[in-house]
Amino acid sequence: MQYLTIWDVVLTPFYLLILSGIAKRQRNRKYPRGHPLRNYYMPGLYMKFAGAIFIALIYQFYYGGGDTFNYFYHAKVINSSLNDSFSVWFNLLLRKSPDLDPRIYEYSSQMYWYTDPSAYSVAVIAAVLGLLSGTTYLPIALLFAYLSYSGIWAMYKTFVRIYPHLYKPLAIAFLFVPSTFFWGSAIFKDTICMFALGWMTYCTFRLFVDRDFSIRNIFLLALSFYLIAVIKVYIILAFMPALSLWLLMTYSKKIKSIGLRWLINLLFVAITIGNFLYFTKRFAAELNEYSLENITSKAKKTQDWITFISEAKEGSAYDIGKLDGSVESMVSKFPQGVNVTLYRPYLWESKKPIILLSSLEATAFLIFTIVVFYRKGILETFRQIFADPNLSFFFLFTLIFAFAVGISTGNFGSLSRYKIPCMPFFASLLLILYYQTKTITRTKKEIAHANRPVRHFA
Repeated sequence: MQYLTIWDVVLTPFYLLILSGIAKRQRNRKYPRGHPLRNYYMPGLYMKFAGAIFIALIYQFYYGGGDTFNYFYHAKVINSSLNDSFSVWFNLLLRKSPDLDPRIYEYSSQMYWYTDPSAYSVAVIAAVLGLLSGTTYLPIALLFAYLSYSGIWAMYKTFVRIYPHLYKPLAIAFLFVPSTFFWGSAIFKDTICMFALGWMTYCTFRLFVDRDFSIRNIFLLALSFYLIAVIKVYIILAFMPALSLWLLMTYSKKIKSIGLRWLINLLFVAITIGNFLYFTKRFAAELNEYSLENITSKAKKTQDWITFISEAKEGSAYDIGKLDGSVESMVSKFPQGVNVTLYRPYLWESKKPIILLSSLEATAFLIFTIVVFYRKGILETFRQIFADPNLSFFFLFTLIFAFAVGISTGNFGSLSRYKIPCMPFFASLLLILYYQTKTITRTKKEIAHANRPVRHFA
């Protein structure tokens, strides 16, 4: 099926010019000449645009379809209801039951994700953005990329404030990791989640570090939390323990009494575990998917299905060992789950051109990890991680998230998309560890600019 049309060719250059013009205006206003972040703002955005276009071409001419075009199809169906009435369109956005209005059924019956809140939410966002382009794929994808970039840039700014002398390495980690700007730029769940994760990280640090309890920060935090909870709640399940550890380490250091510090730490850990368990059960009840029992069962079913498909046709499946559906079986595969997310596919596992690209990136991360451990030593590396609340935050989130997607995916192609929320954090962890062992020469001008209070990304 031909998803890209002549209108994509006609409209895409105009959208590139308009969005680039808006971005350059923002850059000039917030990052004047001489500011060290100025040089990375537009290149980072251009990589996102390139990722959106690349994905469109790959899915059209290599795969011949896929999830990104399925979201687009749903968006077209939703917006076609405007020919009927605005009220029908609005009710479709809200995913109202056809029982409330028989006219809804004409459209909802065409959409197999209408009963799936997670997937349908992406289609709703695409439909709203599609009003600006006559519901044309590439312009919508570019808008997705632009919104996603705002979150990633906000996350980048957050950690540049903490490590101002590392603004160049952090730019690589957040803006230029290939899997992040390719798979996080088109009409995907992952694109929206990167937008939300970036702003959630930024607003959390603004609230708890800067004590900036502005309505804007609270609203963005609530919106980001809601989007991730609806689309991919397991990101929050991985993010919250890491964030709790960061808060614990950051604030407990200010307590002088060792006994009181330990008491507060234990109390904080108990409260965190209690809230985490309550949160897990709460969302498991609503979404019927993320209880511990369902996660283990789903991981086993996914593995069995991928194995079945692989026997029929050589593909990109991976095997991390047999799962029997029990918690013990899943936990025993923790090292394999983390390894497959961060360091696989290995070069010899690349059976397709797309998988080869993922393999090259994974190999680069593997080599860089070895270099960091070699330069610092294993004990010193972990000592430095646990001595710095920010590195501990990166480390724990990466481990939890990498395990979650590694154990439950079973396919290298899907894994290359699913893993992107943790990749900026993992890359940042390695780069900070690497460069903290070196003396970095900085001019007074660079230091002054890098330490300048970071303004909001409008």
